[in-house]
Amino acid sequence: MLLRLGEPPSPVPAPVAALLLEHITNRGNMNTATNPASRWLFPGRRTGQPLGPNHLSALLNKVGIPIAAARGAAIRQQLLELPAPVVADALGYHDKTTSRLRNETGGTWSRYAPGDHARSPAGWVPRGTGDTVQ
Repeated sequence: MLLRLGEPPSPVPAPVAALLLEHITNRGNMNTATNPASRWLFPGRRTGQPLGPNHLSALLNKVGIPIAAARGAAIRQQLLELPAPVVADALGYHDKTTSRLRNETGGTWSRYAPGDHARSPAGWVPRGTGDTVQ
């Protein structure tokens, strides 16, 4: 099973896939005229739209999942795996906030040069395939 949260779709481990398949077969809000064939994991009330974040948050809180704690734990886990500026950029946080959280979690990404790493430094010329290093 693949779950599309972005590109490319992510593989889902078997135990989680079973939970997702069970959820899909028992989704609520599927009898409305606008959503009978929705492909969304959490379909909303508007055609082609997912459930809104506030409504989803309320449903998760109702079943006992503390959203604020889960969100904080997810961000801290990301900071253990990625540099703070990358997490800040991806999530729309200020880099000082993610740096502080990284320090609190014991992350090791203390040296990272933010910026455009796709371009070459000024004056850099790539070596040809016939060049040798001595």
